[in-house]
Amino acid sequence: MAPLRGRSQELGQLLDALRSAGNGRASLAVVSGEPGIGKSALLAATVEQAERQGFLVASAAAHQNDNISPLASLAPALRAGPEPLIGTDDFLELASLNTQPLWLAERLADLIGRRLAGSRTLIVLDDAQWSDPLTAFVLRVAIARLSAAKLLWLLGSRPGTMPDQLIDAVSDQVPVHHLPLQPLTADAIQDLAADRLNHAVDPALAAQLAGVQGIPFLAEQLVAGLYLSDANVSGPLPTGLVEGVRRRTSGLSELSRDLVRTAAVFGSEFNLEDVAVLMAAPVARLAAPLEEAIQAGLVTDAGSVLRFRHELLRSAALADVPPSAQRALHGAIANQLMSAGRGAAAAAPHVLAVAQAGDVAAVETLREAARDLLATMATTAAEIIHDAFDLTRVDDPLRAEVGVEVVSVLLAARQYDRAKAFADDLLSGTALYLGPITPELQATVRLHLAPYQWAGRRLDVQELAGADPRLAAYRALAGADVPGPSDDPVAQAVLQVAAAERARAEGSYADARDLYVAARQAETGLGSLPDTLVEVGELYCRAEADELPAALERVRELMTAGESWWAPQLAVLRARLEYAAGNLQEAESAANSGLRWMDQLHDRTLAPAADQVLALIALARGHLTQARKLAGSDPTITTLLAIADGDANAVRRLAVTRQDFPDRITLLLQADAADELARLSPSAASRGALAVVAAGNDVTQLLEAVEVVRTANRPLLLALAEERLGRAALAAGDRQTGVPALERALDRLTALGATAPAGRIQAVLQAAGVRRRRWAAVPPRAQEGWEALTPMERRVALLVAEGHTNRSAAEELVLSASTVGTHLRAVFGKLGVNSRVQLARLVLERFAPPPNA
Repeated sequence: MAPLRGRSQELGQLLDALRSAGNGRASLAVVSGEPGIGKSALLAATVEQAERQGFLVASAAAHQNDNISPLASLAPALRAGPEPLIGTDDFLELASLNTQPLWLAERLADLIGRRLAGSRTLIVLDDAQWSDPLTAFVLRVAIARLSAAKLLWLLGSRPGTMPDQLIDAVSDQVPVHHLPLQPLTADAIQDLAADRLNHAVDPALAAQLAGVQGIPFLAEQLVAGLYLSDANVSGPLPTGLVEGVRRRTSGLSELSRDLVRTAAVFGSEFNLEDVAVLMAAPVARLAAPLEEAIQAGLVTDAGSVLRFRHELLRSAALADVPPSAQRALHGAIANQLMSAGRGAAAAAPHVLAVAQAGDVAAVETLREAARDLLATMATTAAEIIHDAFDLTRVDDPLRAEVGVEVVSVLLAARQYDRAKAFADDLLSGTALYLGPITPELQATVRLHLAPYQWAGRRLDVQELAGADPRLAAYRALAGADVPGPSDDPVAQAVLQVAAAERARAEGSYADARDLYVAARQAETGLGSLPDTLVEVGELYCRAEADELPAALERVRELMTAGESWWAPQLAVLRARLEYAAGNLQEAESAANSGLRWMDQLHDRTLAPAADQVLALIALARGHLTQARKLAGSDPTITTLLAIADGDANAVRRLAVTRQDFPDRITLLLQADAADELARLSPSAASRGALAVVAAGNDVTQLLEAVEVVRTANRPLLLALAEERLGRAALAAGDRQTGVPALERALDRLTALGATAPAGRIQAVLQAAGVRRRRWAAVPPRAQEGWEALTPMERRVALLVAEGHTNRSAAEELVLSASTVGTHLRAVFGKLGVNSRVQLARLVLERFAPPPNA
């Protein structure tokens, strides 16, 4: 390999990144610059060094037509070499996930991670600006997922393209090295030329090299004799390069020149068979002319396809084809691809190259292309259907029809904000569309949007105006007055979901479940709600109606087989149900997966719900600082923190927990909220919790109540009920009942990892004189900070912060003033304060408003 000239600093940075990757510090490096600046040469030098150091290297380059095939850009890197990153069977399995991008990206990241298994690896993608949308999405997911691997991702790209967005997306997960390449110095250019010539540069050539303005590709072409005049790649195509290609092709046969020019119209990558058809020549006759073009250094044979050696060479060859001839060739290519059954998607770029406003045939081809690509390449489909819309005239009724498709495809590509803005412009009489805005058009567009607005909690009653029964049903779903029954099946289903959500808000979970089920069985059509999201509501209600194990099994199934666009909603639901089932580790994993997927899909609507579950888990483990960070403005988590900090009065506030709070029944039991428990749908959990509250300290009634709770499959709820039973029995002197009940609760909580309540029960047992060979491994109390305070020290701190004297605090706590003073000195030491004023300030920072207010 020829020496890399003038890039020692950039190569050094990449070698540093390689060394870091070898030490387990994954990162992303992006080499950017204009065409011909030397990106590919720098990537090749890095690959050579990585291979010398024993790195596993996977490399590929994206191409201009990749955006019509899913994963076309990255797949060659994954499948290259005798030991590819992804095996054949696994790769074929991935193909079945093309319509589920999030599941595909997660599976692919998992496969790569297993294949690497500690290996030092370099994954390279050149010309990343042409990456297909699925490759761009997969890179964002995989780079974040594999942040702990010994892996360097290396991309070459033009400025202002996909990799710039990738840098923004992953910079929080991995270090990013951005290397924008500048033109080479005059000395570096002359060294490069000398390397190619194998001798020193003479003065005449040196003078000509000054005209390449530091662009190594142009210097190489100059040395190769492709051009002789000045060049400037930042402006129009260098005239010298065009002239050089003409001069190089002048030595070719006429047929070879025609082949090069025709191929240039096809694109940077082409098939000889297609060129042969267009030239009306047998493939065999073009074999020799093709070899001429290869020997001239214009084209390379990649096996399955042919490629121009550089995009600038193709552009130079294309510049020698008159515009009228280019248009005719593009039209012929489009017709040829369509008639050969290659599909509208393959023909679309050539249609766009020649189509003009009002070209109905071109519009129909583009619409067909968008439909063909929608399932696997929704982002590309969105751009193509928008191009079709732009080709229609502003007053043509066809423009409204295509406009509706634009909204539909943008929504399918999950570009909601763009779809909403386009729809509003389409229906508002702007210059976007000057044709008639009929009630039917209004209803059609709004019904496309409505399901996505419901999914994102964005339904607006004012936007749903109209006589259409489906719009009326959505108005009811948005909280407006409920219309009468409708014969329209879609409207019926939407009304059933509206009724289900009202029943759910009232705690009537069994009724809500049945309504969700009925809605899912309805006939679908325009305006139908997403089935997965309706099932999410159904499963939550099933869990609250004594069907927790079945609901949990179903949501686990949907996490791998359901619609990946709804992954965050499924993850949050699973986190809630796993928590209710006492599976704290699984709940934590699901909540974190949901947050990760929200970031990947750029929608954090459900982040507070995921944080809520994580805060509950942190509280169960006694990690109060972590819970406080996650609490946000959630009033219930804040109340639970106040209780953990010693504020006994806060328990009453748990009675106003909102209906859909995870494992709400446990909180209502903790608050003795009999009225709220009585209003819930009858279930084993609600009946048992109500019976526990009603029993008070009656051991006999508590025994019966605990047996009811035992049938509910709610381990945390059962542990709390057993704790109540145990404490009441001990208070009544019944150790035979109390100690086993408390031990069962302790063992259950310890097994679940709920160390905070386990520690509380263990303290009760130890105070009761119970001896065990080995107690549960309850984490030791912190030595400083708020977590270091005992419950009594916290209560003293809170009262003093509110302005109590030692004496008034003692009266409140039924202690002596000297005992309060002892606790207060311990508080000062553990919190690092030395005055009541400092203590009050610290408490106010921790609690807003003060906990006993």
